[in-house]
Amino acid sequence: MPSAIRNELLNLPNMLTLLRVALIPVVVYLLLVNTPTACIYASLLFGAAAITDFLDGYLARAQGLVSVTGKFLDPLADKLLVMAALVALVELDWLPSWLVILVLAREFMINGLRTLAANDGIVIAAGTGGKYKTAFQLTGLPALMLHYQYDVDLWFVEGPVRFHHVGLVLFGISVGFSLWSAVTYTVEFYRESMQMV
Repeated sequence: MPSAIRNELLNLPNMLTLLRVALIPVVVYLLLVNTPTACIYASLLFGAAAITDFLDGYLARAQGLVSVTGKFLDPLADKLLVMAALVALVELDWLPSWLVILVLAREFMINGLRTLAANDGIVIAAGTGGKYKTAFQLTGLPALMLHYQYDVDLWFVEGPVRFHHVGLVLFGISVGFSLWSAVTYTVEFYRESMQMV
């Protein structure tokens, strides 16, 4: 491995990204164990992995450690984490497969458009729809992982809560924002492409 790439991999932001990848099989295993306790741990680890996504980007910018390796690894780790969780939830029959196929198809389509845009020198800023999608997705998936009914005693809710239902609502909202952002991105890509003709 070239020393430059090795040095980039060993900086703190990229180590956090690699940690996120390493947590994926653990999260999936705990989900497939399918006990209330295992699901709590899976949800917590997924949440911790999601937090590292924000943390590694912040540290890379703050410490001047933004690298080509990091730019490649970070979005890859994000997609692997979410896709692995979605596949596990389908396997458990906690999410309908058609909904997951819709989400994954959207991801592949947007990635394809981004590649085309980059090849044409088109820069399309991330819209608010994509940000809302990510926010609801990263709260909906941990709730879906909890799945079971737990007694909750918080200032805004007290008593038994079936987290599967909470997760379905949050994830459903994220799918709505996902489709909205895909449409706006496609329209923006078409508009920018036509201006270059």
